[in-house]
Amino acid sequence: MRQLHAVNTPGRLAGLFVGQKATDAMALVPELVTAEAEPEADAQALTELADWCVRFSPAVALDPPDSLFLDVTGVAHLWGGEAALAGDLRARLGANGLPVRVAVADTPGAAWALAHQGEGCEIIVPPGEQIAWMARLRPSALRLEPQAAAQIERLGLKMLAQLFALPRAPLARRFGADALTRIDEALGRSKAALTFRRPPNPWFARLAFAEPISQLEDLQRVSHDVAARLCARLDQEGQGARRFELAFHRLDGKAHALNIGLALAARDPARIARLFAPKLETVDPGFGIEVVTLAASAVEPTAGRQIRLDSLLDAGREDALAPLIDRLANRLGEERVWKTVPVESHVPERSTAHAPPLSPPPPAARWDLGTPRPLRLFRKPEPLEGVISLIPDDPPRQFEWRRRLHRIRRAEGPERIGDEWWRIDIEDVRTDRVRDYYRVEDQDGARFWVFREGLYAPGEPARWFLHGLFG
Repeated sequence: MRQLHAVNTPGRLAGLFVGQKATDAMALVPELVTAEAEPEADAQALTELADWCVRFSPAVALDPPDSLFLDVTGVAHLWGGEAALAGDLRARLGANGLPVRVAVADTPGAAWALAHQGEGCEIIVPPGEQIAWMARLRPSALRLEPQAAAQIERLGLKMLAQLFALPRAPLARRFGADALTRIDEALGRSKAALTFRRPPNPWFARLAFAEPISQLEDLQRVSHDVAARLCARLDQEGQGARRFELAFHRLDGKAHALNIGLALAARDPARIARLFAPKLETVDPGFGIEVVTLAASAVEPTAGRQIRLDSLLDAGREDALAPLIDRLANRLGEERVWKTVPVESHVPERSTAHAPPLSPPPPAARWDLGTPRPLRLFRKPEPLEGVISLIPDDPPRQFEWRRRLHRIRRAEGPERIGDEWWRIDIEDVRTDRVRDYYRVEDQDGARFWVFREGLYAPGEPARWFLHGLFG
């Protein structure tokens, strides 16, 4: 059975409605022009529109088939108020052939109801007055199931004011708990469950331009300007951020986003702009950029600290190292800038882990100063050849590594390391995995960390390996 999937304004004025049989619609409007519905294309277009709306709010949620929710809390002042924001949104979409209805209210439910059934294309509800503004709307404005909304209207409840006046218990018994849920969401008694494409973020700044920009110098300038706006708010609240996303919104509706991360939370606009500067060359401005936005995440309190002038040159201070670490991490990649921290394990391969450069050390693990480890530990021990030792339990007197002979002058050890039997099945513990480690120094003063694998067995050659280098 063919039905109407969507109806434009002239069609609604002619008495057509969504869900109506196509034959009935043609009988009512013989000159009706129809086109095949494309739900998948509509969903893709709605998703692209949601991504485009990030220039107005970082928090956008889809409401198929024809609606979007924008959380404009804390960002309306960037346009000079909610009315100016709604007007700018409608003007931009209208210029691209997309007529829309916009409503701003305290709750998503009230905004949806007024956008679909309110009077006018731009509705701004004063705070706390959604009940009065929704009073004359039909029950279907609550996003109820069509059958439930039709049943309510058949009982003579034509306006939401009548529905709001009913006792809750009889209302739930007659129309189900969903009706109470929708009423509570619209009136702000409970939170509406929305799935945002990005988490809501109050730390957001925006710049719009009278004329599109495209030159690299202009991008550098506006990057600093928008960072200054956002950092001023962060400074006012005593906050700093570890991550920033800078987005350039082009005339064709596409956005190019750049991201940086900081080792320590900061709010210095010049420093943030410098970190973005090397990445600006990758931005394709297309026919021009009309809006730039900056969003901060991982926001945390950042207290001001007074320091001595002579300590500014102290490279050991964390805040002195942070700018260098930020430049390296954003140029090379965060996964390539790290520090080594201890892990509670006597097995060399398991005794260290990578951590963020300025993160505090783990409280449980400490470096064991009684068992020094090489500065360079090989990922995989390398086998040694030509090893000579006086007796099986002695350190080597000489060995050949990478086609070079090393004669040992000094040696310390052994340090025996075996399986961590408490971490594995006791039946899997093997003596051939026991290692006897030695710290040895050759004739040139080079120091090595070598080990003999397995216990001594008569008639079997010893297996020697090099695991690391000291200095």
